Amino acid sequence: MSKTIFEKILDKEIPAELVHEDDFTVAFKDVAPQAPVHVLVIPRKKLVNVASSSPGDIETLGHVLNAARIVAEKMGIAESGYRLVLNNNRDGGQSVDYLHCHVIGGRALAWPPG
Repeated sequence: MSKTIFEKILDKEIPAELVHEDDFTVAFKDVAPQAPVHVLVIPRKKLVNVASSSPGDIETLGHVLNAARIVAEKMGIAESGYRLVLNNNRDGGQSVDYLHCHVIGGRALAWPPG
């Protein structure tokens, strides 16, 4: 089975503009940003998505959300506000079969998204 683009980023086969890195997660700027700040946070442990996670993945999921908070602080959007997006499966908008959390901000965001 071939690697996803995120696995290739983790393995340093594809360059990425890193924003945050720790023992559990890596965060990097999205190559097609939808807002002035658009960063993807991925766990080092491969999970396909939240829908396929199990109770044993709670710690990993928590690390992803905590890293998203750190990214928002580093990118200067923690106070003004930001959106976290986790897409699940095709109809949910997931295009890469590797769990990733979008941290989006830097401008006012409408709901529902357009």
